Amino acid sequence: MDSAIGFVLGNFTLTFFVIGLVFSAVSLARRPAPRTAPVVVEALFKWFLFFSIGASYLYNAVMHTVFAEMAASFIGWANSPFQYEVGFASLGFAAVGFLATWRSFDMRLAAILGPALFLWGAACGHIYQMITAHNFAPGNAGIIFWTDILLPIVGFVFLWLQRRYQRDGLSPAP
Repeated sequence: MDSAIGFVLGNFTLTFFVIGLVFSAVSLARRPAPRTAPVVVEALFKWFLFFSIGASYLYNAVMHTVFAEMAASFIGWANSPFQYEVGFASLGFAAVGFLATWRSFDMRLAAILGPALFLWGAACGHIYQMITAHNFAPGNAGIIFWTDILLPIVGFVFLWLQRRYQRDGLSPAP
């Protein structure tokens, strides 16, 4: 049980993504038919924003500020004052993610774009650390690394779909 809890908490980006999928499925199951593609995309995107951006970055903010030593160790680094900067930047991303959940395309674009640049920059840093320092700690080279690359892609796909359905007059998005 300890290892399962450690996996869930240590791979929080995957955990929050899966929770978002569960919430999407529940919200769609409770919705009356028809469940058209634009309705499905809106449910997936809304809960992606809430959990993969809002909740995930709030968790990251707490880990990098309140539990800075543990977070640094998980990444394979020494603790540093920069932990707090990452924590407070994460808090800002969380706030925008929560706000964008029920807002316009432009707000959702901001909620995806900022974290995407941060995550892709972090992924480059992880690659650099793997090559130069042989840092294959779970927080540097594990699931976190892969979600740093893939979650922004998922977010941009949702943005593209929302824009496409809005252009066609089909989107239930705000």
